[in-house]
Amino acid sequence: MGTVFFQRQVSLASLVITLVASDNSSAAQTGRSSASSSAPITVVIDAGHGGHDRGGIPGQSVAEKEMTLDVAQRLRNVLAASGYRVVMTRDSDVFVPLATRVAIANSYRNAIFVCIHFNSAKRMGAGGIETYFYSRESLPLASAIHYYVAGGAPSANRGVRRRGFYVLRKTGIPAVLVECGFLTNPTEGAYAESTSYRQKLATEIAAGIRGRSSVTSTSSRTGVATDDSIPLQSYIDQTKVSSSKRSHKRSSRTKSSKKKKSSKTLDSEASATARKQEAE
Repeated sequence: MGTVFFQRQVSLASLVITLVASDNSSAAQTGRSSASSSAPITVVIDAGHGGHDRGGIPGQSVAEKEMTLDVAQRLRNVLAASGYRVVMTRDSDVFVPLATRVAIANSYRNAIFVCIHFNSAKRMGAGGIETYFYSRESLPLASAIHYYVAGGAPSANRGVRRRGFYVLRKTGIPAVLVECGFLTNPTEGAYAESTSYRQKLATEIAAGIRGRSSVTSTSSRTGVATDDSIPLQSYIDQTKVSSSKRSHKRSSRTKSSKKKKSSKTLDSEASATARKQEAE
C-alpha cells in the first residue's frame, strides 16, 4: 500500500512539473512573440549626394550635399529621441553609390526609407516642396510626410508625385524622397541655410513618419486632416515622364527652330529638375 501510494505521489509530482514547464515555455514564446511585434520600426535615412557628388546644377552656390546631410542628421536625432531605431546611409561627406543605399535599406524588414534632397532649376523663380514615391505601399508614408513638410514650410506646395527613381524603385520597403525646396531660389536657398529652418524640416518629416499610420484609406483633394487622421494625398504620376520627353524631342525635329527654342524655354525648369533627380 505504501509503495503504491508513493508511486502515485511521484506520478502526480511529475505531472505538475510537466504542466509548469509547459506553461513557462508557452509564456516564454508569448513573450518573444510580443517583443517581436512591438519592436520599434527602423527608419533608414538617406542624405542625398555626398563626396564628389555635390548635387544640384552647375554654378549653384549652395551645396545640396551639405544641406541634405544636416537635415538627415537632425532627423536622426529627433527620431532617436522618440525611440526609433535609425540607420544612416551616410553620416559624413562621403559618396555612397545608389545600389549601396538601396542594399542598406533592403537589409531591414520592419523599416521605412526616407531620402532627403533639395531641388534646383535654371529658372530662379522655381520653388516649392515635392514628395516622391513609387510603390503603392509607400503612398501613405509620402502622404503623411508631405502633409507636414508642405504644411509647415513657407513655400509652394508642388504636391506628391509618383516616379521611378532608382532608390524608390529598387527598395522593398516603403520609401519616399522628399525635395525640401529649391536651393536655386534665392528665398528658399536662404531658408535652407538657416539652422532653425533645417531643424524645422527635420521636425516636420519626423511628424510625418509618426503619423503615417493615421493616413486615411481614401484620397482627398482638399488635403484637410481631421483630429485623428491625415488624408491620403492625390498625386501626379510621372512614371512615364522620360518616354514622353523622348517622344516630344523626336516630334520637335520636324518643327521650326523657333518653335524648338520656345519649347525648350518652357520646359527648362522641368528638364533641369528631371536630369538632377533621374539618377536618384
